[in-house]
Amino acid sequence: MSVQLSVLLVIIGCSIVTMIPRVAPFLIVRNITLPEPVMKWLSFIPICILTALVAGSVIENEPASFFPDINWQVLAALLPTLLIALWTKSLLATVISGIIIMALLRNFL
Repeated sequence: MSVQLSVLLVIIGCSIVTMIPRVAPFLIVRNITLPEPVMKWLSFIPICILTALVAGSVIENEPASFFPDINWQVLAALLPTLLIALWTKSLLATVISGIIIMALLRNFL
């Protein structure tokens, strides 16, 4: 399989442009001390992002329907995964169990 030079350059350029806004804040903030209120506010961001991702996966908006629908398969995987997360308090165990539970649901139901 061969890749044209122009395609390779576009892929490299896109990866650089994508990486800059993700890495730059860490490089900038690494050398300064943020005020305590800012640090407290930033501590809530992972919870907010995770909640938005989970809610967006469970609640589906069908264009033809007035009310949003619930994705029961995702909800069925979410509940045992949440229990495993609370029990183990391990991100790795939570992610792996969630993937396994969702794979089992998708393949056998």
